[in-house]
Amino acid sequence: MTSSPVKVIEIKESVYANNDKRADELRQRLNQKGLTLLNLMSSPGSGKTTTLIQTLKRLTERHVGIMEADIQSDVDAIAIAETGTKVIQLHTGGMCHLDADMTQQGLDALGTDELDLVILENVGNLVCPAEFDTGAHLNVMILSVPEGDDKPLKYPLMFSLVDAVIINKIDAQPMFDFDIDAATARITKLNPKAKVFPISAKTGEGVDSWVQWLQQATA
Repeated sequence: MTSSPVKVIEIKESVYANNDKRADELRQRLNQKGLTLLNLMSSPGSGKTTTLIQTLKRLTERHVGIMEADIQSDVDAIAIAETGTKVIQLHTGGMCHLDADMTQQGLDALGTDELDLVILENVGNLVCPAEFDTGAHLNVMILSVPEGDDKPLKYPLMFSLVDAVIINKIDAQPMFDFDIDAATARITKLNPKAKVFPISAKTGEGVDSWVQWLQQATA
């Protein structure tokens, strides 16, 4: 077989490798500042913002900042701002995820000198955000009951890389064919280290257990 005279560059691999390098550098800078970054991911409509609001109510002794990432709109940032939390809205210009450079831009705009924890609410998507390291120390995702307990089978990469999975909207479980035990088993098979927290962001049920883990993981 003769070699091709055309030089071939694997752009996707190059993009990932460059982003991974930038993400590691960002983590090192955050470590030096004593600042923890959490990347929160999920499908649209899973209840990320409502979960964040319930979480913030219980993180009263932490200095928290929130970065809300969306393709457009600022409704989520407005909802967070009403809690008195420092927040910034990031518009991705059509991109379905944030990478390390975008995250750095957000942190610079947010201002982190007085913070010890920043939570990035990533763009609602179970594919792209799983592929790009944001530089976060912790990755957490929300799976909501209406989405179905088969999501770990359909999006294995997302479930395999997170440190914790929040199963939200358990108050709606009677109305949906969702098996928490089956979902937990599927998550654990993909990622034995992932912690699973069934909660209702609407009623507050289970949120204390999630926040207790978060406090310990970011101490």
